[in-house]
Amino acid sequence: QKGEITLLLTDSQYAYGLLGREPDIPAWAPLLYQLQLLDFREKPDPLTLPIADRIRIGNQKRETGNFHFQREEYSLAARAYCVALDVLTTRSKDGNDVGVKEEEEEVQDYRVKCLNNLATTQVRLEQFDEALHTSRDVLTLEPNNVKALFRVGKLLSDKGEYKEAMEVLKKALKLEPATKAIHVELSKLVKRQSGGKETQEWKPKPAEMLGDNIAPFLIPSKKKPSGISWKFILGALVVALGSLVTSMILTARN
Repeated sequence: QKGEITLLLTDSQYAYGLLGREPDIPAWAPLLYQLQLLDFREKPDPLTLPIADRIRIGNQKRETGNFHFQREEYSLAARAYCVALDVLTTRSKDGNDVGVKEEEEEVQDYRVKCLNNLATTQVRLEQFDEALHTSRDVLTLEPNNVKALFRVGKLLSDKGEYKEAMEVLKKALKLEPATKAIHVELSKLVKRQSGGKETQEWKPKPAEMLGDNIAPFLIPSKKKPSGISWKFILGALVVALGSLVTSMILTARN
């Protein structure tokens, strides 16, 4: 009832679980809450809220998702991001936009952050098809988002769709040519295209030189020389010469 006070005992899995909360809550600690119901009201429809309230609530839910993600509670994180995305919209009930340009840009910025975080969470949950779809949603809003481009390229490469993966990763490389992770993923992709044979590797080149033909960016891998190494032969000669000198010294002394 309104104004009522109650005690609520909760198991650790519904509180702070394995990690606890420093400095006052240890791992796997059950908690006893004292709660008072101050007020209650109907849940508002996000489409009826002012844009400023949508941004505030959506950002709170996004930060809640970040909290759970850092604790590796990925299912809870994904749920929070989805709730945030439901709120972060400029649409009204009749389907029209109700925000001004600045508000629309702010909402889109938060949606991109939520979608990127959700896609990363889905990868951790091994929901790869969902992660690919979510990453494409990011690119719909922001076509040059490098995080989404990299993730799409990697997921496509893992699915065996090498041609599209190459196009997406090359676009990401043009935007951020110094990012090592993109070079590494391109190297893996080229090896996969060659059937797993380590006959070629990706050689980083200036981004403006990248075109449809990637042949100039492939260099033969260094093969190990066959036969006996010259270092081994030299070492054997030194040992033999030392033994001969020692033998001659001992003979002269005798």
